[in-house]
Amino acid sequence: MHVVAVLAFDGIVGFDLTIPCQVFSFAPGYEVRVCADSDIAATAAGRETFRLSAPYGLDDAHRADTVVVPGGDPASPPPRAVLELLREAVERGARVASICTGAFVLAAAGLLDGRPAATHWLLAGDLARAYPEVEVDPSVLFVDDGQVLTSAGVASGLDLCLHIVRRDRGAAAAAETGRLIVMPPQRPGGQAQFIEHRDPVDDTADLGATLRWMQDHLAEPLTVAEIAAHAALSPRHLSRRFRAQTGTTPLRWLLDRRVQRARELLETTGLPVERIARTTGFGTVETLRYHFGRQVGTTPTAYRAAFR
Repeated sequence: MHVVAVLAFDGIVGFDLTIPCQVFSFAPGYEVRVCADSDIAATAAGRETFRLSAPYGLDDAHRADTVVVPGGDPASPPPRAVLELLREAVERGARVASICTGAFVLAAAGLLDGRPAATHWLLAGDLARAYPEVEVDPSVLFVDDGQVLTSAGVASGLDLCLHIVRRDRGAAAAAETGRLIVMPPQRPGGQAQFIEHRDPVDDTADLGATLRWMQDHLAEPLTVAEIAAHAALSPRHLSRRFRAQTGTTPLRWLLDRRVQRARELLETTGLPVERIARTTGFGTVETLRYHFGRQVGTTPTAYRAAFR
């Protein structure tokens, strides 16, 4: 059983605290422990909303496989015991993750130096200024840097936790967990879609119908011109609208969906890899293997052996 310790201390954001509890309690193969050394005050929008007593102490987190730090007040210094616990966790090989402003705690512990990291887009500049050794990316929903993971603002903690389930248990388990918590297992785009973008032509049009059409035509060699024609936009305006609404480009979004579909077929079917390559629009096994390796970090065959 994989033990997930969720750290709790005064000023913790109540919503952030409950995200890993919900996701990992529904996912298979995890035991969740909320760890705190005393009764704590949980907050929402900076105001205390309730107090809680955790069933585990901070010492219990020293034996966890994954340690999660929810968001809190970035202006308040984190408890020394929490910083020491996090450093010890990394030294012994445990995985550590933060949600929203929890990245400030990881940075204070020195665990983000020289690493890419995410936090709430509104505070990304503050994190970069306070910890210049951290490579802050304000555009993504989360960053997976191997042993250390960080999520962007608030609800992106759901994306991060589902990503961890996908990494540990496979896409099918993440999809089932997502269904149970009524959350898509992988949202398109990044945090950039929630930052205000100005489009001088029209920033209200919905690309939902075009995204669904692209998803339904993954096997076809779609071009930007064809996608633009379906959306009744010029290619230039499509690219601007697409980035404003999804945080990425049309072809990058299409590539992500194709890799995700390939993962699902590798896990849930016995289709030959050659057919999966054609079905997902990659055409050849070589092209599938190249893009799959870049995104997933392994080959389609090895992935199937691990997660089917």
